[in-house]
Amino acid sequence: MFTESVGYELWGEVAGLSAMEASQKWILSAMQRHGPELVRMLWRILGSEQDVCDAYQSTFLQLAHYEGRQKPKHVKAYLFRTASNTAISMLRHRAAEKRTLSKATNKAEATGPWMNEIDCKFLAETLRHYVAQLPEHLRNVITLRDLAELSYAEVGRILGISPATARVYRCKAVQLLAVWMNK
Repeated sequence: MFTESVGYELWGEVAGLSAMEASQKWILSAMQRHGPELVRMLWRILGSEQDVCDAYQSTFLQLAHYEGRQKPKHVKAYLFRTASNTAISMLRHRAAEKRTLSKATNKAEATGPWMNEIDCKFLAETLRHYVAQLPEHLRNVITLRDLAELSYAEVGRILGISPATARVYRCKAVQLLAVWMNK
């Protein structure tokens, strides 16, 4: 039964292929003939499954749109040159992103560690101020859960509420603190 269904599926695919334009058939045959080699080359260059898939797709899209959808004279050479150029462009883009990120990191370090200490102290003081302004039931949960590092079950037992209620109170407290801290 299984082999019959597979046979019918393949027959349907072949029937669909015969209805395809001739320009699309040569692209599919190029995929079948050169695809595995192309993937191996892209793996060696890129080393990432997602990048390989992106480069492979881009290569065949460029092939499908080659000079008015015409077949190039040397399909294999076109495929491998296009794939290698795409892979190199991806590597260059990745390197540029790393350079930008490292420049931002170096700029942050250049401001000095004393600047970070002041900012941290200010944030901690501001947070303490806002925690003190929370309603008592929310403040108790935040204090026990986050400062005392107790589990929700322990917080609930101490305050005489269920662990689920303790979770809800903590969620409300965090939301309030986030709004206040963003001002």
